[in-house]
Amino acid sequence: MKVFDAAVIGAGAAGMMAAAVAAQRGLRVVLIDHATKLAEKIRISGGGRCNFTNIGTGPENFLSQNPDFCRSALKAYTPRDFIDLIERHGVRWHEKHRGQLFCDDSSERIIQVLKTECDRAGISWRMPCTVESVAREGQGYVLTTGQGPIRARQLVLATGGMAIPQLGATDFSLRIARQFGLKIVEPRPALVPLVFEAEAWQPFAQLAGVALEARIGTTPAGRMPRRMRPAEFLEDVLFTHRGLSGPGILQISSYWQPGTPIRLDLSPEQPMETFLLQGKSGNRQQLDSVLSQAWPRRLAEQWLVHLGGRDLAARRLADVPDRVLRDLAQRIHQWSLQPSGTAGYKKAEVMRGGVDTAELDQKTMQARRAPGLYLIGEAVDVTGWLGGYNFQWAWASGVACGQALLP
Repeated sequence: MKVFDAAVIGAGAAGMMAAAVAAQRGLRVVLIDHATKLAEKIRISGGGRCNFTNIGTGPENFLSQNPDFCRSALKAYTPRDFIDLIERHGVRWHEKHRGQLFCDDSSERIIQVLKTECDRAGISWRMPCTVESVAREGQGYVLTTGQGPIRARQLVLATGGMAIPQLGATDFSLRIARQFGLKIVEPRPALVPLVFEAEAWQPFAQLAGVALEARIGTTPAGRMPRRMRPAEFLEDVLFTHRGLSGPGILQISSYWQPGTPIRLDLSPEQPMETFLLQGKSGNRQQLDSVLSQAWPRRLAEQWLVHLGGRDLAARRLADVPDRVLRDLAQRIHQWSLQPSGTAGYKKAEVMRGGVDTAELDQKTMQARRAPGLYLIGEAVDVTGWLGGYNFQWAWASGVACGQALLP
């Protein structure tokens, strides 16, 4: 039986980071993953260029039952620390929207940085290799794997969450955590499109592909836990055949509670009442043409048809009563609609929920009631916003764990 100081299950962002840091400190580390291709979630991220961090990362960019849990790890390993790492490997990068950092080249560069760090530290790889069972024996853990048994004094669970199952995502970390008596915060898809009942969405289904900037918010549902306080984002929204997507919707989906509406201001930078009333005098343009000056034309036409039929869309602006224009403006700024659900884990970028942070030491990621068991990355109840935050949590939690593992 092979014996190691630490076994890391999951060769993704958090797992490779933890394994590399630990091995560089002299620990004998084995890194196990069931996939045939390394770090596929990194590979597809950011449209293939990997949004590897966000320079503005802070605890306020994360959801958790305990919003302060991530503070220690994020402070100890910052975006600048990860930038320094990849720059030592010659990776060029650029900043895009709101602090989001991407590779100039392919996301493959990030994967190679992590693999090189692991290889230089002398990590033993087991990939592809399934883990059939995990048991606590004496002062360590015994893993039954597809490549034979492994004994390790410490075990790190870094298999992520259930988002994107088509890439091999599973609930493995949650199952093992439950096996050792750790509490789980209900896992759900996050950073995911929202869908609506087919009949209710029918007037807007033909707008698939239309996008515009909007202010999106949640509606409080009674007393809400601190991690689910009402949120608001100013981002693009994309209409789809089944509902809404785009960065703004992905952001708000992490805060949305089933059975409650979301609210959208579809003209966040332009007061619509002023726009319509000031332009009314003598204006012989049709209302849909006027609205198209501020909106995508397809949206303007369909919105008016939905509210008042084709007669309203075709009326000259000068002929539309002020009260109708005021009502139209109010509806544009205060569109409330209730999703029937999300597009599920297949379309979600991450999982929210996971192992309850109350079960873990925030400085080491070790389970309080299972000595030698560590959980990092997406499997933990720490979920970041869209825009590189979840990768920064993977790096930071991986480093915290890698530095805490005992030789």
